[in-house]
Amino acid sequence: MPAMVEPPFSNPPFSSKISHNLKSVHCSSQAPNFLTIRYNSRTTTACSGSAENIDPGAPVLLPHSIVFSRNPNFSSDISNRTTKDRREVVRLAWEKLVRWSRSWRSKAKTDDVLERTNKVVVLGSGSFGTAMAAHIGNRKSQLEVNMLVRDPQICRSINEKHCNIKYFPEHKLPENVVATTDAKAALLNADFCLHAVPVQFSSSFLEGIADCVDPGLPFISLSKGLELNTLRMMSQIIPRALRNPRQPYIVLSGPSFALELMNNLPTAMVVASKDKKLAKAAQQLLASTNLRISTSSDVTGVEIAGALKNVLAIAAGIVEGMNLGNNSMAALVAQGCSEIRWLATKMGAKSTTITGLSGTGDIMLTCFVNLSRNRTVGVRLGSGENLDDILRSMNQVAEGVSTAGAVIALAQKYNVKMPVLTAVARIIDNELTPQKAVRELMSLPQVEEV
Repeated sequence: MPAMVEPPFSNPPFSSKISHNLKSVHCSSQAPNFLTIRYNSRTTTACSGSAENIDPGAPVLLPHSIVFSRNPNFSSDISNRTTKDRREVVRLAWEKLVRWSRSWRSKAKTDDVLERTNKVVVLGSGSFGTAMAAHIGNRKSQLEVNMLVRDPQICRSINEKHCNIKYFPEHKLPENVVATTDAKAALLNADFCLHAVPVQFSSSFLEGIADCVDPGLPFISLSKGLELNTLRMMSQIIPRALRNPRQPYIVLSGPSFALELMNNLPTAMVVASKDKKLAKAAQQLLASTNLRISTSSDVTGVEIAGALKNVLAIAAGIVEGMNLGNNSMAALVAQGCSEIRWLATKMGAKSTTITGLSGTGDIMLTCFVNLSRNRTVGVRLGSGENLDDILRSMNQVAEGVSTAGAVIALAQKYNVKMPVLTAVARIIDNELTPQKAVRELMSLPQVEEV
């Protein structure tokens, strides 16, 4: 049987005329050293190593990538040449990327926000607030980083032992990170404020310190979730609680575990603000060799993705706790991503935000990694534990538990069906067992994928 050989390149490095005329190459069993080359309307025989016998009116330069089984050494040479060419393409692509990066940095206007910043205050002493305080403190040794805490024991440990004894007893904080329980002292002359108080306690906390907050102080929110009774996001909670609708606001979100930030592992996050200059300022304040910061103007998309991913992480944990396997885990998370996108876009978010760092990136981290508090809650629920017992045994807040009910209320408000996230809310309310939830979800109508 003659062997069919086709050029592997869509734009091979030989005559354009022949690239249109060459149809097939046959290795003849009767003449092992010759090739039969078929054109549109004629056939020409040539030696496998040359094109001397080909019709001069139609010169043929055979593509170097064609492999001739009759000549093993020739095939090896061609294979090596192809590998070399591929590596050259990869090298050139990388060099082009590096040149673009250098050019971008050299042309970028640098308004060095970090250089002009003298004081940053962090509200809250949880794991993520502590990690961000350490990160900013390491950015500039002359920078004063004040943590406003309510636990006197944590306050003493930060000031005397330079560690957060509750969350990071083994990690030493920078010397310029200090703690206080005095809101007025912490906020005095601050250039930026990082809000790391859990969502459900934010309103009452901020109302209590509102008189100490400068109206122009930029707030960078680290908190993820929705206020249970009002369905408000942090971008709505902060200005309302401070009685200042014009309070500068930025949200920071993305796939980021506090422990890995403390260990200076590479991380990428997003800052979003309706004020592009403000987002750029936050980017310059936070970005470092270990932390990439992208900017966005889609505050709603970043916040709603950060809130809903916690509920989806509980669902993923339930699947893990019930040992339902990898197929069901993949199907559940894919469905959950779709539900988050449906609601977010109905609320005015950009779909590209939901597929970016603050959406898909954060979802993957929270759903698949054991460090996730919300996933841990789900695993224990799926294993048969009682929710109250689970929450009592935790020293950190799993925002997805309180957010689940608010998510479903939002879904009803915007008329969006969210089967997976609704099932989680029902399980948390103790109105549905994980086993029955699985049966109900698997019994839903077989519909076209949206």
